[in-house]
Amino acid sequence: MPYIAHVTYDAQREAWRAPHDLAEHLRETGKLAAQFAERYGSDWARLAGLWHDLGKYRPRFQRYIRHKSGYEPDAHIKGEMGKVPHSGAGALLACDRFGLQGRVLAYLIAGHHAGLDDWYGGLRERLADPAVRTELLEALAEPIPPEVADSGSFQPDLKKVPGGSAGFALWVRLLFSALVDADFLDTERYMSPATFAARNCWPTLPELVSRFDAFMACKSREAAPTQVNGVRAEVLRQCLDAAQQPPGIFSLTVPTGGGKTLSSMAFALAHAIKHGKRRILYAIPYTSIIEQTAEVFRAVFGKDAIVEHHSNVASSPERETSASRLACENWDAPIIVTTNVQLFESLFADRPSRCRKLHNLVDSVIVLDEAHLLPPQFLQPILDVMNLLAGHYGVTFVLSTATQPVLASRQTFDARKNVRGLNNVREIISDPDDLYERLDRVQVHLPTDWHARYDWPGLAQELMRHVSVLAIVNTRAHARTLWREMPEGALHLSALMCPAHRSAVIGRIKERLNSGIPTRVISTQLVEAGVDLDFPVVYRALAGLDSIAQAAGRCNREGKLSGKGQVVVFLPPQPSPPGLLRKGEDACRKVLYGIDGNPLKRSLFSAYFTQFYYDCDLDEKGIGQMIAPGKELDVRFRSAAEAFRLIDDKDTAPVVVRYYGEAGNDRRVDELLALIERDGPQRWLFRQLQPYMVTLYHRDVMRLLSQGEIREMIPGLFVQTSDWLYHPILGFDPQDGTGTDPAMTIV
Repeated sequence: MPYIAHVTYDAQREAWRAPHDLAEHLRETGKLAAQFAERYGSDWARLAGLWHDLGKYRPRFQRYIRHKSGYEPDAHIKGEMGKVPHSGAGALLACDRFGLQGRVLAYLIAGHHAGLDDWYGGLRERLADPAVRTELLEALAEPIPPEVADSGSFQPDLKKVPGGSAGFALWVRLLFSALVDADFLDTERYMSPATFAARNCWPTLPELVSRFDAFMACKSREAAPTQVNGVRAEVLRQCLDAAQQPPGIFSLTVPTGGGKTLSSMAFALAHAIKHGKRRILYAIPYTSIIEQTAEVFRAVFGKDAIVEHHSNVASSPERETSASRLACENWDAPIIVTTNVQLFESLFADRPSRCRKLHNLVDSVIVLDEAHLLPPQFLQPILDVMNLLAGHYGVTFVLSTATQPVLASRQTFDARKNVRGLNNVREIISDPDDLYERLDRVQVHLPTDWHARYDWPGLAQELMRHVSVLAIVNTRAHARTLWREMPEGALHLSALMCPAHRSAVIGRIKERLNSGIPTRVISTQLVEAGVDLDFPVVYRALAGLDSIAQAAGRCNREGKLSGKGQVVVFLPPQPSPPGLLRKGEDACRKVLYGIDGNPLKRSLFSAYFTQFYYDCDLDEKGIGQMIAPGKELDVRFRSAAEAFRLIDDKDTAPVVVRYYGEAGNDRRVDELLALIERDGPQRWLFRQLQPYMVTLYHRDVMRLLSQGEIREMIPGLFVQTSDWLYHPILGFDPQDGTGTDPAMTIV
């Protein structure tokens, strides 16, 4: 009887497919894992692949798989029903063969289904269980082919770990990524040959360069000879020149409206071709702006070249193909557009599904759009992992923003003891100060009295003196209160509106501005990153200096006014709630108080971020301590993954709202909910519901649930029931003054 790794019934042929031979699966997984980890540990990955399913040689497992699959219904013995563990055998064998260094393989093998575990309180106790020893002994008693059971010439050497002790945890995760992706792919090759064959049907990077060049040539011919377009052309040229430099970490400091999106992609493509990089990843802080960026890239490269990996993509089937869904699993496409959450949480993840794609970051170009929005409470571990990727894994980073946070070593970060910045950051633009002077399109008015606060009615009266104006405030509650003081026709944007609603309103704002229709908008900070609005006047509640600069980027963006646009910084009735918003506001006040001249002068941002970071704990959760290996190679992988949440959703919950589109006739949300009622929870349905969700505090969810305003359709899925709960302009109305953002990054 053959030893079976997997077996499946072919419904089309109405017959059982020949079982997936276990030895073949182990050999092929090891071979593929070694290919993925060629740059950083192919021998480790190969042996992990060979031993990851060693426990499947147990007679008990072979009886289990035959019976459970239905392949041999009688292949079981009474008392042996239920799952049969199999990942402990190879992990324990690694520890027996290689002692302390074998724990590296043990982390990988034991976690290839359940995820990377903590050593103490997790993997150590699991391997000490006598049942795992029995699992190993039963497997080794079988006639395992020598090329599988023998470790060959493998000699573990932890002195070669990229980055040494500081790089150990990332190295293990990358080995883990190589193993689990190889295991997934070889299993898929057997279980679903058609799906496996559909992978990697992407245009090459040289083909994408040709498409990009053609698009930019057309765009250049059509561009009006304005100063703004002249600056954009110069930024593009400097990006192409800098792309020839050796790989590493770059900053791209360009004022808002200076063409960063296309120019950073030009750099990434040229750099990838010059240095043999495999793919480009474009990471964006908010899902609220990712769709706009992806749309720009689709216009350049076509629909067959871009993979969007974020929660809202399933709401637009025309943007998601079977190939792109597959590429989201392991990021094997040439261009990936994703979120900071997806990128950085994956780099600290423990689960196979999240870690699977990590090995495809090796030898890539990663553009961090709006880099000033990297979360300060996780900044130290993020900078550490960026240094490791750039220094040892061939990754080139581009920090793209109008308000550079000055993350380089020996600059801002030497202001505090033991704080580590980025190594050898090179600026792409030769003279950013000159660029800022040439693109100075606004005049910023600071408060004349830093202690005099507006009241909302007085601010509304001042806003009404302008034909078109954008007012940005710091919280959702402030946005609602100010909007209610405005005359009929004012528009509103905040995170209490579901993503589909926000997208529709942003589209309407753009149409009105392009048509010269008077437009007054009250918004939270969600419009400050990547939303291309162009108002003649912008009011900004006191906030971080980067937020004020980003708000100014929504004013006279295209330089079409005869004079400068007007940006007014005001003190709202109440300060921001305690937390990052308050820290940014306080740091800004300290930097701008009493200054003369332009408050958005580039040199002020260094002072601002120095002050801001000084007031923050840059490793608030202690991630660095969790992933630092001790003498026992004891790393807390699972604890670090649970702690590294850029959006902490422990105190929040999503609620599906009844939003029916601008015309009120889009019943998509009702159709999706009906499908869940009929068919039960399915992942693709949850993904398509994302555009109709808002995030609330748990206390508000529980209160609304007790009042019958929402219901829990299935565990964890809350749905609006009350007709009045979703306002056609303001969005979700929690009706208890609970309008502040659950998290600064949820916009």
